[in-house]
Amino acid sequence: MQISHKELWNECLNFIRDNVSDEHFNTWIRPITPLEFKENSLLVAVPSMFFYEYIEEQFATLIKKALNKVMGTNVKLKYSVMADATNNQTVQWDSNNMASLPVKKHKESVNESPTPFAAQAPQDLDPHLNPKLTFDNFIEGMSNKLCRAAGLSVAKDESTAFNPLFIYGGSGVGKTHLVNAIGAKIKEVFPHKRVLYISAHLFRVQYTDATRKNVVNDFINFYQTIDVLIIDDVQEFANWKSTQNTFFHIFNYLQQSGKQIIMTCDKAPSELHDMEERLITRFKWGLTAEIEKPNLELRKNILKSKVQRDGLNFPEEVIDYIAENVEESVRELEGIVVSLMARSILLSKNIDIDLASHLIKNNNKMMERKNLNIDMIMDSVCKHFNIDRNAVSKKGRKREFVQARQIMMYLSKKYLNVSLAQIGMQIAGKDHSTVIYSCKKVVDLMGVDKAFKAEVEEIEKSLL
Repeated sequence: MQISHKELWNECLNFIRDNVSDEHFNTWIRPITPLEFKENSLLVAVPSMFFYEYIEEQFATLIKKALNKVMGTNVKLKYSVMADATNNQTVQWDSNNMASLPVKKHKESVNESPTPFAAQAPQDLDPHLNPKLTFDNFIEGMSNKLCRAAGLSVAKDESTAFNPLFIYGGSGVGKTHLVNAIGAKIKEVFPHKRVLYISAHLFRVQYTDATRKNVVNDFINFYQTIDVLIIDDVQEFANWKSTQNTFFHIFNYLQQSGKQIIMTCDKAPSELHDMEERLITRFKWGLTAEIEKPNLELRKNILKSKVQRDGLNFPEEVIDYIAENVEESVRELEGIVVSLMARSILLSKNIDIDLASHLIKNNNKMMERKNLNIDMIMDSVCKHFNIDRNAVSKKGRKREFVQARQIMMYLSKKYLNVSLAQIGMQIAGKDHSTVIYSCKKVVDLMGVDKAFKAEVEEIEKSLL
């Protein structure tokens, strides 16, 4: 007997539920309704365009994996989106997620894009820019005025003195948005230019892979063909001496060739530790500018823009309340809007001060955990199991030490806003792949071993 689309979707839900938090599952996955499965395509209904865009951005890759696991490979995902609830009008959209794109002909690992061998012509090079992050929706204020002006100058003038352009600031203040906007504007003004946006972490992964395959020269040659190189989160190069050395030579070549280099970082060059002095010196050659936390007026403008962009309806007093009570970052402001909208849909409640107040109070409790760090997590795990921290950090394979390290990595990934590379390096001198493996082991074991799950939850309670 043929299995119905509802039964197939229920099997997908079992897979998805194991890979997201209960809150995310109930808020974003549960409201998705399967409508039909035919011609190897699953059509699902979602309640709004805002909901569709958020699902695509955050969960489409996971949903695609679930579909492939349950229904076989090459399954297409389509959405029926409620466009007008009053008249019950819907529109259909395909999933645009990277997971559904055809496999490239050249060999490359999942985390390696672009490769040093591809895209010799400008039109063949994918700049890897986020098309949603432009100057049009980058809201200007006193905290980012200098950086925005410098970015526009770089984008419009080939002979700018701002080379390199080094933008720094705390997490979530808009650095990534700005450099994507600069890259997009450059492609608009100078379409012939080879522009590439890449995270420092991915650059390092590519370099490591090139070293393993003995193709470092090809790797360097590729990056020397770039006209505008945008590197996000350069602090990720800390402690990676060989990567720093390679980037130093690429930097020198591009700078001497009149090519533009744009970087973001979470701190000023002078505050970077475990970074070669010659690199820090070069970071200071052009313009170094800080994006500060948004002030009250900018926070209000950001919220109004976000609400308008997403076609939402927030009362003015709710916008004012959020702006007055959420001060940390642009990312946090936008996260509050997303959470408010989700709760409004899930609870069938209007967006008002009470709903916003409840959400922000819970959010502030989460923010209090920001003082948590890797050292504190390591100490808590060692204390719980009554083991020596120095012994855990060593590379021994004794089961209790291995498991303790895995729990440390799992909790660090869950509660800290730090890179996987930093977690692995600080806990046991390991790379990011070990952290990914460790987290999966902990999640899998918690799913089958109630005693182990209780141990982990007890450690979590001691941290919160």
